[in-house]
Amino acid sequence: MLNFSFHNPTKIHFGEDQISMVGDEIPSDANVLVVYGGGSIKRNGVYDQVVAALTDHTWFEFSGIEPNPRYETLMKAQELIKQHNIDYLLAVGGGSVVDGAKFIAAAALYEGDDAWNILAKQEPVEKALPIGAVLTLPATGSESNGNSVVTREGNKLPFSSPLVCPQFAVLDPKVTLSLSDRQISNGVVDAFVHVMEQYLTYSVNAKVQDRFAEGLLQTLIEEGPKALKAETKEDLSIRANIMWSATMALNGLIGAGVPQDWSTHMIGHELTGSFNIDHARTLSIVLPAVMKVKREDKRDKLIQYADRVWGITEGSDEQKIAKAIALTEDFFKNMGVPTRLSDVNLNQQHIPDLIEKLEQHGMVALGEHSDIDLNVSKKILETAC
Repeated sequence: MLNFSFHNPTKIHFGEDQISMVGDEIPSDANVLVVYGGGSIKRNGVYDQVVAALTDHTWFEFSGIEPNPRYETLMKAQELIKQHNIDYLLAVGGGSVVDGAKFIAAAALYEGDDAWNILAKQEPVEKALPIGAVLTLPATGSESNGNSVVTREGNKLPFSSPLVCPQFAVLDPKVTLSLSDRQISNGVVDAFVHVMEQYLTYSVNAKVQDRFAEGLLQTLIEEGPKALKAETKEDLSIRANIMWSATMALNGLIGAGVPQDWSTHMIGHELTGSFNIDHARTLSIVLPAVMKVKREDKRDKLIQYADRVWGITEGSDEQKIAKAIALTEDFFKNMGVPTRLSDVNLNQQHIPDLIEKLEQHGMVALGEHSDIDLNVSKKILETAC
C-alpha cells in the first residue's frame, strides 16, 4: 500500500426527510445563496423543503446551472454575491450543480485577473466561500470531495481544492424517485467508472481499498438495473444503496494509498466538450476500450476483477479477462448507455480533433503509469469505434 493522508471534512445527513437539517448546519447569521439547475427541484418538492429549512435565514437564489456547468453561467452568480454580501453557498441538485457551486465559491474570493485561470492554468485556490449541498442525483460524488469540472467554449476542464469540499451534504434517497431513466443510468455508470479508475490499475497489496471497491462495484451491478425496472423503481432501499455507493465511490476513501488511472475521464471530457455527450455516456464508451488497449498493464487487476466482481473462475487468464470486459459492456448496455462511438454517431473521422483537444489541454501522459500518450489515446478511441 502506498503512503497516504486521508481527511474528509464533509458531514453527511443520510436518509428520508433529512433536508430539514440544512437550517442547523448553516450559521444563522449567514447570507445564503441557494444555487440550482433548471427548476426540477420546484417540481419534486425539494425546493419547498429547502425553503422551509431556511426559514430563519437570509437567503437568495441563483438558478440555471446546466449539466456540465458553463463558466459564463457561473460567473453571473458573482453579481448576486457582491450585491447581497453572500458568505455561504447551498448547492441543491446533482453533481453539475455542486461542481458549479464550487467554482462560484472559488471565483468569489479569487484575487487574480481572470477566474478561468483556476481551470486553464490550474492556479491554486487560496480561499473560497463555504458550501453545503442537498444532493438530488447520485452520480459524481461531488457532494463530499473537492473536485469540480467546468466547461467554457467546448473546453471541459477540472480543478480540485480541499477549500471547496462541502462542509455538509444531505442525501435523501426519496428525492431520487423523480429522476428519469436516463438520469438514473448516467448516475450508476458514473459511479461505477469512478470506482474502476481507482481500482483497475496495479496491485500495491491494498486489500482494504480493493475489497471496498469490489463491494461498491457489485452493489452498483446488482442495484443499478433494478432502479430501471417498473416493479422495483420505487424501492427506496435500492435508491439508498445506489446513492451511498456513488458517494463512497469518490470521497477519497477507496483511492487512498493506491495508484489511480483517470484516462477514461480525461478522454471522456473531450467527447463532452466537443459533442455535448452526457458525461457518463462518454465513460461507458471509453472505459471498455481502455481495458482492451491496456489489458497487459492491467492484467493482474483484470483477472482479480473477473474473479471477485463477476465470479469468473474458469478458463484461461485471457478468457477471464475477455469475459470480464464483455460483462462490463453488457452491464452498461443493460443500463441503457452506449459502449461505442458509433452508438453516438461518431467515427474515426472525429478522432483527430479529439486528439488535438487532448494535446491542447496537456493530457499527454495519462494513466497510472503516465504512459498513455496521444498515440495510445488515439488507439483507445479507435478501439471504441
